[in-house]
Amino acid sequence: MVAPSQILVVDDDAVAADLLREVLTKEGYRVQTTTQGSEAIRMGTHAPFDMVITDLKMPDVGGLEVVRALRRKSPETIMIVITAFGSFETAIEAIQNGAYDYISKPFKIEDVKVTVQRALNQQRLIRENLFLPTEASEDLPLETVIGNSPKMLEIYKLVARVASTDTTVLIQGESGTGKELIARAIHNHSRRAEKPYVAVNCAALPEGLLETELFGHTKGAFTGAWTNKKGLFLEAEGGTCFLDEIGDITPSLQAKLLRVLQKHEVRPVGGGETIRVDVRILAATNKDLATLVQAGRFREDAFYRLHVVTINLPPLREHPEDIPLLANHFIKIACQRAKKSVSGISKEAMEILTQYHWPGNIRQLENVIERAVTLTTNNVLTPSDISDDLHPKEPARVPSSSDAMVTLEEMKRRYVEQILDQTGGNQSKAAEVLGINRKTLYRFSKRRESKNGNA
Repeated sequence: MVAPSQILVVDDDAVAADLLREVLTKEGYRVQTTTQGSEAIRMGTHAPFDMVITDLKMPDVGGLEVVRALRRKSPETIMIVITAFGSFETAIEAIQNGAYDYISKPFKIEDVKVTVQRALNQQRLIRENLFLPTEASEDLPLETVIGNSPKMLEIYKLVARVASTDTTVLIQGESGTGKELIARAIHNHSRRAEKPYVAVNCAALPEGLLETELFGHTKGAFTGAWTNKKGLFLEAEGGTCFLDEIGDITPSLQAKLLRVLQKHEVRPVGGGETIRVDVRILAATNKDLATLVQAGRFREDAFYRLHVVTINLPPLREHPEDIPLLANHFIKIACQRAKKSVSGISKEAMEILTQYHWPGNIRQLENVIERAVTLTTNNVLTPSDISDDLHPKEPARVPSSSDAMVTLEEMKRRYVEQILDQTGGNQSKAAEVLGINRKTLYRFSKRRESKNGNA
């Protein structure tokens, strides 16, 4: 019979620690708790645990220090960090200091159960030598990625895990969701961070020019090729090449890209020999490559080489809870550019932003904020500073039956008065033109005079 896993819960909030102990004990684990990071290090050093779940912010010794200390003592111990301060930097720092995962407060009990079970299953596989854990890389500068919604926190964790590898990554998402920002973050936190990062927009160049940009060319390869040209893959030697809008390249270029992905070599245009190249490829697209494969517009073999790890960025409308954080971040950037002092955004203006559907995603939000900061004369952005296109549209008023009667009555009145003017006030002639008898015209005139008198 397999002994139950030993888990240590560390949280300066005793209530939270007791809750986790109760939940995990019911799942069949043996659980101990402590409210101090220093005590956790002592306990873990004395008798290694299968798993340690630690809070990030604690008054004596923080969670990351607990992770580092216990990972040195027992590398096989699984570390999970719990924090109320979820961010991209938190995810990267926690995971690359040795944490398996991290959970944001307030957490769902079911999510904790699933994370613990998945982590312990991985630990069992490691002990059976089915695969080896990767080494954590050194801390490197990060691009600013904003958002603390559950969707974005999952993205952060995936980026943190893939950054320290050389795996090809495909980043998918609508235009404006921040695909290149994610690519830069992966590069900046990889072992290639000190090497070149080269980006090219595949949709912006025609096939012939894109081929020479990527692979280079030899002297005399075509008219105007006066010298040898080193392509971007060779320019990125030892580093990362980011291929944006990869879904727009032609099948012939896809075949040549496949050689780079499979054999790590390039052949310049006009050249007869291949050149070895050490470059990591990150690719991005706003198209569904699987659909393009089915339609015969993208090579299946190239797709599977790119599709090793896929990061799907959600559109902004699917994580609107990140809009306030993004908006305030963009206000600071816009103030620096415009040399203005805007301290924030009003509640009413923020409501406009959070209720909008953002077809242009984060890039559109940034542009809206930059325009507002540039044009405002206020210290705080108000609804009048937000582009009218974003304001909720009031539904058109449907005329009621009473509106229709008033309109019809008004039309009758104007027509009768026009005919009376044309006949010089002669009611007999006016009645003849209107096709009614004089008595009817007389009653109509009296009714109108009576209404005007009452008014």
